[in-house]
Amino acid sequence: MRFIHELHRTHSCGGIRAADIDREVVLFGWVDSRRDHGGCIFIDLRDRDGITQVVFDSAEDPEAYAEGDRARSEWVLAIKGRVRDRAQMRNPRLPTGDVEVLATRAEVLSRSETPPFVIADDIDTGEDKRLAYRYLDLRRPALQRNLMRRSQLNQQTRTYLHDAGFIEIETPFLVKYTPGGARNFLVPARINPGHFYALAESPQLFKQLLMVGGYDRYFQIVRCFRDEDLRIDRQPEFTQIDIEASFIDEESLFALVEGLVFRLWREVLGVELLERYPSGKLPRLAFAESMAKYGNDKPDLRFGLEHTDLTELTVAHGGGGIPMLTPLAEKFASGAYRRDLPPEIVKALVVPASHTFSRSDLDKLETYVKQLGAGGLARAKVGADGRTWEQSPLAKFATPDFIAAVHEATGAQPGDLILFQFGPTDRTHMIMANLRLHLGKQLGLIPESGSGGEWNFLWVTQPPLFEYDADKKRFVAAHHMFTRPTDESAALLESDPAKVLCHRYDLVLNGFEIGGGSIRLHDPELQARVFRVLGMSDDEAQEKFGFLLDALKFGAPPHGGIAVGMDRLAMLACETESIRDVIAFPKTQKGNDLMTGAPAGVSPEQLLELHIKPVAR
Repeated sequence: MRFIHELHRTHSCGGIRAADIDREVVLFGWVDSRRDHGGCIFIDLRDRDGITQVVFDSAEDPEAYAEGDRARSEWVLAIKGRVRDRAQMRNPRLPTGDVEVLATRAEVLSRSETPPFVIADDIDTGEDKRLAYRYLDLRRPALQRNLMRRSQLNQQTRTYLHDAGFIEIETPFLVKYTPGGARNFLVPARINPGHFYALAESPQLFKQLLMVGGYDRYFQIVRCFRDEDLRIDRQPEFTQIDIEASFIDEESLFALVEGLVFRLWREVLGVELLERYPSGKLPRLAFAESMAKYGNDKPDLRFGLEHTDLTELTVAHGGGGIPMLTPLAEKFASGAYRRDLPPEIVKALVVPASHTFSRSDLDKLETYVKQLGAGGLARAKVGADGRTWEQSPLAKFATPDFIAAVHEATGAQPGDLILFQFGPTDRTHMIMANLRLHLGKQLGLIPESGSGGEWNFLWVTQPPLFEYDADKKRFVAAHHMFTRPTDESAALLESDPAKVLCHRYDLVLNGFEIGGGSIRLHDPELQARVFRVLGMSDDEAQEKFGFLLDALKFGAPPHGGIAVGMDRLAMLACETESIRDVIAFPKTQKGNDLMTGAPAGVSPEQLLELHIKPVAR
């Protein structure tokens, strides 16, 4: 280690340029590749910043050459040398490709066994192996760029919010379990036998208490925990930018978050979003319209294929002569179903004639929707005359008036393909939303990750405060029970809870929800009314949320906030397809850490210490 004591790094391996020619430099890094040309060895030396070609010439410096001669892949080297021009051997693919370093001193700092896979991007090695050796996978340039970009997102976020007058305050991870959100991880409290902490799924209640405490503007970049089934954009532990402010309404909060987003894209990605959104405001879409057009509340607006709700049309035409639709139409006509809150709906999606489908393609689409729970995929191709349907079992039943009405509602033209779904509202929305995304990818309408980024932001606003749980036969909070109803719908709390809208909002980017929040309930009386709709007695509410309800009695200011998912934000900003590509040490879809072996069993003695009875094996 004498080298490190005597010499200090002057440049990163990605930092040398033509302006450094003839300078003495000191580099540290890993051997990325090695080429022996007989008396002259070329090593590409790599660190997180990039690669520099180092030349070991036996005629120039035999001792340095000897070190380069024994170095192998992933060995760690220290280099001192002189920068020189590569002349005709320049490499335009590298930022350092105009120059190389002629080694005048070298020292092997660490040897490496042969890695279990090549340390390079675009390798075929399975993800499980790469996660088992994550410390090696982290050397890949793509992952290093992602994590450095994530670090920049953190830094810019903190600077922006500090400049906006926000105070960074930490809140507890070990909290009391409260119902109403995602499933919590539970932690046994050793010194309180039989009692448990919950790992906080968010700082929701604490940030509201900070508003009661008069801190006015709070934020933190915080770890949260949810014991939920995992997917491509979800991990059991995750990070969010948590923001809360007093004396704020939706407009002010939207402006704050829009300023943050515009700054992150400008400073970190070098993208000026004002060119796309010159007003400085992001577009908005009401929740009801989002569900009607796209089937979900996080639509990807980079492509069309909007849905058309045909429920009213179907009712007006008595099912249009189609046996499968007639019973549904009769239920609406008889008043058995409410038209403002339909338990069943009919939807259609039109694929333009420019996209052709074989019979095999259509069969595959039907198989896809059946995997989502559909009974099938009704379809019809508009005939050349624009008045008939072809290649459809529905054609022999549908009345001409119904066909004409469907064409007018959907805008279908000759040669277009119309795809239908009908049935329970939630299921139909879900199937059609996934079908739309599936077609968007299949037809090449969605840009590939890493293709240069089309950034399509959207606020989705004013969703219902409640949703009806058919199994429990009562209303439950659609998000959480501390969201303020809109002034217009608060009067409906007792008479028609299903129609109560609220001041909740989600920030969507390219079909991913990257943030969500609400204006909170700071009025104890209104909060009590919401609890009663949820079937919660005053005593039960006090037992579960007494600390918050008590706080609201002591001059709670109007307040609201938002939590922006840093992992999803970074995933999209880095244009990668998996959230695991922006997390240093992620877990698998089953919640396992393949590198450390977590979760792992513990000894019976440890369980007894926690007053937990060991499970017989």
